[in-house]
Amino acid sequence: MKSKDIRKEFLHFFETKGHLIVDSAPIVLKDDPTLMFNNSGMAQFKEYFLGNGTPKSNRIADTQKCLRVSGKHNDLDDVGKDTYHHTMFEMLGNWSFGDYFKKEAIAWAWELLTEKYGISKDQIYVTVFEGDKGDGTSLDEEALELWKQHIAEDRILYGNKKDNFWEMGDIGPCGPCSEIHVDIRPEADRLAIDGKTLVNMDHPQVIEIWNLVFMQYQRKADGSLESLPARHIDTGMGFERLAMVLQGKSSNYDTDVFQPTIQKLEEISGVKYGAAEKTDIAIRVVVDHLRAVAFAIADGQLPSNTGAGYVIRRILRRAISYGYRFLGLKEPFIYKLYPILKAEMGDFFPELVKQETIVTGVIREEEASFLRTIEQGLNRLNQIIEQLGDSKVVPGDVIFELYDTFGFPADLSRIVAEDHGFTIDEAGFEAEMAKQKERSKKATALVTDDWVILDDKGNETSIAYDNTESEVKITRYRKVKNKKGEFFQLVFNQTPFYAESGGQIGDTGSISTLNETIEVVDTKKENNLVIHFVETLPENVNATFNAKVDTEKRNETTKNHSATHLMHEALREVLGTHVEQKGSYVGDDYLRFDFSHFSKMTDEELAIVEQKVNDKIAEALPLIEKRDCDINEAIAEGAMALFGEKYGDKVRVIRFGSSIELCGGTHVKNTADIRLFRILSESSTAAGIRRIEAITSNKAIEAYKDAEKNYNDVLATLKTKNDAVKAVQHLLDENAELKKQLESFVAQQATAEKATWKAAIKEVNGVNFLAVKTNLDTNAAKQNAIDLTKEIENAFIVVGTNDAVKPSITISIAKNLVDEKGYNAGQIVKEIAKHINGGGGGQPFLATAGGKEVSGLDAALKQAEDFVK
Repeated sequence: MKSKDIRKEFLHFFETKGHLIVDSAPIVLKDDPTLMFNNSGMAQFKEYFLGNGTPKSNRIADTQKCLRVSGKHNDLDDVGKDTYHHTMFEMLGNWSFGDYFKKEAIAWAWELLTEKYGISKDQIYVTVFEGDKGDGTSLDEEALELWKQHIAEDRILYGNKKDNFWEMGDIGPCGPCSEIHVDIRPEADRLAIDGKTLVNMDHPQVIEIWNLVFMQYQRKADGSLESLPARHIDTGMGFERLAMVLQGKSSNYDTDVFQPTIQKLEEISGVKYGAAEKTDIAIRVVVDHLRAVAFAIADGQLPSNTGAGYVIRRILRRAISYGYRFLGLKEPFIYKLYPILKAEMGDFFPELVKQETIVTGVIREEEASFLRTIEQGLNRLNQIIEQLGDSKVVPGDVIFELYDTFGFPADLSRIVAEDHGFTIDEAGFEAEMAKQKERSKKATALVTDDWVILDDKGNETSIAYDNTESEVKITRYRKVKNKKGEFFQLVFNQTPFYAESGGQIGDTGSISTLNETIEVVDTKKENNLVIHFVETLPENVNATFNAKVDTEKRNETTKNHSATHLMHEALREVLGTHVEQKGSYVGDDYLRFDFSHFSKMTDEELAIVEQKVNDKIAEALPLIEKRDCDINEAIAEGAMALFGEKYGDKVRVIRFGSSIELCGGTHVKNTADIRLFRILSESSTAAGIRRIEAITSNKAIEAYKDAEKNYNDVLATLKTKNDAVKAVQHLLDENAELKKQLESFVAQQATAEKATWKAAIKEVNGVNFLAVKTNLDTNAAKQNAIDLTKEIENAFIVVGTNDAVKPSITISIAKNLVDEKGYNAGQIVKEIAKHINGGGGGQPFLATAGGKEVSGLDAALKQAEDFVK
């Protein structure tokens, strides 16, 4: 059964059981502060399990693209070493929100696996939760009795809390679960050793494929459990593992999910999969990581040095490193695998097709950049090893510095060290890694108390689009602690505060009564709740408060958001319809807009875009807003939908003239309210991604006033009233003339010094040797050395520039000496440059080095003579 058919069969089966089939949510989570990535099938349904939203159907099924590379669920280090762990994987799942429970979930799982997919009942084992004394829970008798209706009792195993109790997090919905395991060993092995002894023992052929979670408890902050008012079903089946079982393979990587990509990698590298364990691991790492990186970028997450972007960069660099070390791939190669991935999965995940140009461009550029980093790291490590001398151990902190600063893989450091007969201080390196993890843990540590519920009617609503002030009641609150201290999160029955979303910052402001005023320092959204951050809890949490938004900040933010829409349209008009938003920041101080485009914008293009936006502002276009608009209707009207965003059936449409976008942010009532728009900068953030930063309104007006003042200051400095260009050109002409005169003087000085040097050359061991210090600049000194080597037979010239800021050394050796005596200027300059705390290299007959300690020149020149004695 082909993998594409396996996916279709799963979805069709649950559709016949009354389930609504929904699309996978983006792999990158943008509005969930508790998760970087979608790491399970249930992540997009969290608000329903928490009771903060209503699903479109009480029965849902889907296949969700997931990424497990950070936090509690982190499989990264296992990927490649075994045959069944992955970074990115598909999770097939069916869900019940207060509808069916254990009976149906178990019966349907059994029916699908044994009747539809045809898995032999003699290969299946199931587990049930045995209970936990600490939690006061007992054996899941209900699940046990239900399983007995389908499978022999000796194939039902009891599992502990670690294996058979699933929790969303430290607090929140949770419950016992039943895992379904399949024994795919050859029949002889199954007869020799009972499969039940290998369940949950990390055996590569006795594997868990499906987990049925029965959500029936709520975990409180104190660790206790209480029963949920509505019980839910949350199941997840590993698509890749299921394909392995149904296709009769012993490895996920032998299925048609991975084989086409592996075959392409074999073609690129010339390495055959199955030839050796080390290269097999490398191939598995590359083809797995390709999927993770490709899907993340297609969903809008670009590699970067922070947050989710850092995780994606780390995954990609791990793949590049394995290709470099074990497959001999020294040039970008991963991007060449993408067309195969697109062909295999693009039918079901169309973002792979539509985002191909961006994904391949970003991967290719990241590969080229990191391969350069590897070369730099190799040079640095080689220098360190040379300096260590007889110690034969590379300190752990040095290895950590290479890893942390340059992204240089520790495994590669080990290999290089071993090649030189060195080892690395493993304990020291691990200690540095532990310190980093602890720093990271402290930076992100968050202790959250349970919600204190004041009103459980669940009617919390946002009125932020129409109001900046209103009377509110607190419906729930909780205390939260992080590295900054203790604060509180409040939820209101209705709120005029806009929660951070879609790139727009959250509102600030205050809530007050006659007795007190409390500042709201931020507003965010979590699991469909608008959460207000305050530093102190109100004295009377049951009071009625006057909630007031900081309108000045809101207004400036709103102007910037509307200007972003106008600029997006202008960019598409000027550059082409390939332009798509790839990220944004909208604050009260400025706006930042990332978009797809493969070349630097010209000054003329930027001027045209800026003018087009200001023209739209001058047109005084009114806001036309549609709330709760059917998404298909909105798209048909031409509304821009962004990749990587999760949209519901009902959306909000924002129109200013011909600019139409789906957007949940706040906007001006008329473009004239923006007043003025000015672009500050245009730059690159990644391959094929450009960034514009801009300002509006008063800040734009102030910027023009500052520019005018600067211009007037320039006129005053140039002692002219109005023709700055002419005055500056006059200065440039004068400067050019002085430069010519200076170059002529330097040339004369260099010629004179060369004659002096020539006279100072001495014969040493059959070599015409010169070691000299000079005040000439590096280029002139280098040219003199080259000229003398041409003019004098058997010449060996060493010149040190006496520059206190950046001294340098040049070595020029006659080519016949290189051939006859084996001299190598590159190696020699690298050695003697240590005296000036520097390094360098070059060719055997010509090399240069720069340094920091001019006081070491004499010692460097003296050592140079030792090479010819």
